[in-house]
Parts: sequence; structure tokens; C-alpha cells
Amino acid sequence: MEHNSSNFIRSIIKEDLETGKRDNVYTRFPPEPNGYLHIGHAKSIVINFGLADDFKGKTNLRFDDTNPLKEDTEYVEAIKEDVAWLGYEWDGMFFASDYFEEMYNRAILLIKKGKAYVDDLTADEIREYRGTLKEPGKESPHRNRSVDENLDLFDRMRKGEFANGEKVLRAKIDMSSPNINLRDPVIYRVAHASHHNTGDAWCIYPMYAFAHPLEDAIEGITHSLCTTEFEDQRPLYNWIVEECEMENKPQQIEFGRLNITNTVMSKRKLKQLVDEKYVDGWDDPRMPTISGLRRKGYTPESIREFVKETGVSKGSGLVDEAMLEHFVREDLKLKAPRTMGILKPLKVVITNYPEDQVEMLDAEINPENPDMGTRQIPFSREIYIEQEDFMEDPPKKYFRLFPGNEVRLKHAYFIKCEDVIKDDAGNVVEIHCTYDPETKSGTGFTGRKVKGTLHWVDAKHSLPAEFRLYEPLILDKEETEDEADQSEEKTFLDYVNPNSLEISQGFVEPNMENVQAHDKYQFFRHGYFNVDPKHTTKEKVVFNRIVSLKSSFKLK
Repeated sequence: MEHNSSNFIRSIIKEDLETGKRDNVYTRFPPEPNGYLHIGHAKSIVINFGLADDFKGKTNLRFDDTNPLKEDTEYVEAIKEDVAWLGYEWDGMFFASDYFEEMYNRAILLIKKGKAYVDDLTADEIREYRGTLKEPGKESPHRNRSVDENLDLFDRMRKGEFANGEKVLRAKIDMSSPNINLRDPVIYRVAHASHHNTGDAWCIYPMYAFAHPLEDAIEGITHSLCTTEFEDQRPLYNWIVEECEMENKPQQIEFGRLNITNTVMSKRKLKQLVDEKYVDGWDDPRMPTISGLRRKGYTPESIREFVKETGVSKGSGLVDEAMLEHFVREDLKLKAPRTMGILKPLKVVITNYPEDQVEMLDAEINPENPDMGTRQIPFSREIYIEQEDFMEDPPKKYFRLFPGNEVRLKHAYFIKCEDVIKDDAGNVVEIHCTYDPETKSGTGFTGRKVKGTLHWVDAKHSLPAEFRLYEPLILDKEETEDEADQSEEKTFLDYVNPNSLEISQGFVEPNMENVQAHDKYQFFRHGYFNVDPKHTTKEKVVFNRIVSLKSSFKLK
């Protein structure tokens, strides 16, 4: 987190250490394993691990697995992979379920102190009794059960004598508190469900708001860092730590969430996109998940730098997606080899080039990083160019190929369009050109000038490739609504972009024969691309476009 040397959390920690309130720093990253991590979680990861590292402290990876109905080991493994990929090592790995027995005992302690009771009200009734922001709540008719009766009922809850929803354990705090979270919150519920970690050992499970502060206290966490939606729960967090007589008393500190334009961050919504097949799984490159960004081609360095630049504050600002793209461009510009790929091919025959001749042309692998050396590109009589680089009847200031015009081929020669071949339907299928052997790139030719430079690949020696180009998955409301629409009830699915993925079949240079998953390249004029790990085969490599070359974003 060294970017943000003055952020308010750092200041709190620094003061705690200087005053002797704390003698160490111990943080944790505590995801629930009910989905894959997204870019919003990356902020929490960078803050928790980064601050602990800066103060030579420790960070735990802890899975808040108190809801067996939604959690799965698939998500546990994916989360571990994502945190490690981002470049962080946890000091300890724990599960909330590791502490179920201790949590149960702490709940019994609350009952014995008269601070918790078993309630028979339904979930709807509890909601109704809770009151509103303007009206105090009403006490449950079961609130004043004796300690012995509560202990007996809670024991029977554990033994499985009650159905789901039939009984709950509630903290006994204050039904007239202005903070609704303190109006006797439910801390245990009955759930006859197998748990990914504890199997069928339990049929009652602690609620997150009860479990989380206990986990922090048990592990010796000093600073419990979370997003601002938990700010209202801080009094309950402190109450549980205090009343459960925990020796260690962590301090909860809230920071603003990370929100990005054209992006949904809700795990529930992301799961819906996966389940309803709007996307190709949690790691679809259009998803804001860490695994989706990785598959698209983002680097851990670019995500860490992006998060650091967004800063740490109480406010939850909206960050332009262009800022994230800026950081991956910055990271890749010195790392990614340059190459040429044709996404939508149009054949060009160079009629005056010897039929059986193939020459090898030299090109730098990355002009911005000469240490990467050079590559060789075959050139012969037939090549492919982009369809969009030829027009039979061009507008003014079109400097690419058209009948009678001359252009430069990148790393090669000047060619001039002499003839256009069409099929029976009138579509252009082939261009015939001539080349000028005097104009070879790198020979110091200083004759006539041309304004257009085209990329190309050799037709005979090129390799087939698939290119996947992505647009935002979620459109801005303004892009999809007119005034007549705005009165209608819409869900986020109404803003899913039907054109978020374009797939084209083309060709790449032959030196890309042995590419590996996640290899990254800059294709001349097209942008940065990543070798897709999911769909690339021996027969055909698939490239995901990470980001285009041009950006309107400027870092302040």
C-alpha cells in the first residue's frame, strides 16, 4: 500500500503502535466462499495484506463459511488461487467452521448471563417486531424465558429436534435502540444442511454478524478492516466481543467500496449471469472476477497498481473502467512482444513478386524494449491484410489501400493496388498489387513518401487464429433507455450488452506456433491480447483482447 502513505487507516495503525495500544499488526481477508472474488475484493486484499506487510505484521486468509446452503469447496480453491495470483502469501488459513464449538460455547455464556434467548417467532414476525428507523421495536413474547429454559431449548436445537425456521437464538440487547442492528439480532438459526467443511456435524449455524467478531478475536486480529456497509454493525461487533468475554478486542475500521463503471459487483448478480448462461462461466473475460480478468489477460501488477491509485477513503466513489485499462497498458508496454495479426483477412497477391520466393524480414520484438531482440517474418507473393484496410471507393483522407494508391507494408515494401477481384455477388475477394523492390524497410529508402502503413501476415506461412474482442458486459442506463422506458421496472439484466463479444477468424505470424496459455502480445494497431487458456487447442490459438491501444484516460 506504499502509494497511499497518508491514508486514514495507516494513520490509525501508526498511532496504535506509537501509543502502545497495540504491539503488533494482524489483519485478515475474510471472504465467504459462495462465489468467485471480483475486482472489489482485490481492493480489500491489497489493503489488508499491504498494510500488514508495511508494518511487518501478519494477515490471515479466513473463509467465513457460516451458511452451508451457499458455500462450496470450488469457491474455496478459486479464492486461494486468486489471492496467490495477486502476489500475496497468507500467514494462516482458517475457516469460521474451525470455531463452531467455541462459538456455541460463547452463545451458552450469553444465555447464562441473560444476554441471549431462544425465540419461536418466524422470520417475518421478527422483521415485523423489529420496528423501523422511526418506530422502536416490540419485544418478543419469548424474550423473558428463563435461563434454564433457554439452555434446554438451545441444546435441543443443536440435537436437531426442531425444523428449519422453527427456533432461533437471539442476542438480548435493546428493542428500542436507534440502531436496528442492536434490536435483538438473530445469532443462531436451525439449518439441516451438509457443510463443505464439517459435513453433518451441525444442524445449527451462527449468523455472520455473531461469528465474524468472534473469529477476529480468536485469531488475535488487531485491525478488522471492512467496507462501509458494515459501519452500522460496529456497535454489535463490539457488543459481541465484550459480552462473550473475548480476551483480544479487535478494532473494526471501515473503508469505501470500489465501484467501476459498466460493472456489477454483487456476487448474487454475477452468479445469475453465470447460471443463466449470459457468460462463459465465472472466468469469462467479460466478468469483473479476478479469474475473469486473469483470463482476459490482466496482470497482477496492473491490478495492484490500479487499486493503490484509487486510494483508501470512507467514500465509495465510482471509478472509470478506463483507469483499470490504463494500468494494464502501462504494465504491458515494455513486457509484451510486438507482432502482427489479421482479424478479418483479405488476400493480396503481389503480381510482380517471384512466385516461389520467400524472404525473411527482420523486426524488433519490442521497439520500447530493445533488450527483447528481433524476430524474423516471412514475406512472399501472397499476403493477408485487414478487410477494413481496403476500400474500392474511399472517402477523402483515407490513406489505406484503394485502386491506384500506394501504401507501406509494415517491415516490408511499398505496394500499389492495380486490380480488384470480386465474386459473383460483387464482394471483393482478392486484391492484386505490385511492389517496388527499392522500398524495402530498413534500407534507408528516401524516395517518395506514402501516408498509410498496413500490417499484414504471409498467406502461405501464417497460422490460423481466433480473436475475441470484448465490450462492457453492462451498458450504462443512458445507452439503453429512452424516456418511454424509464418508468418501467427494470433489472440489471435489461442492461446486459448483446454485443459484448465479437469473435473473428484470422491469422498470425508463424513464429507464434508454440504460444502458451496466458502469453501476452501487442498486435500492431489492434491492442494487447492474451492467449486464452480455456479454448486454445493444438489446431488453433485463441486470443482475448485485453485492451485496445488507444485510451482517453489520463492519470492525474
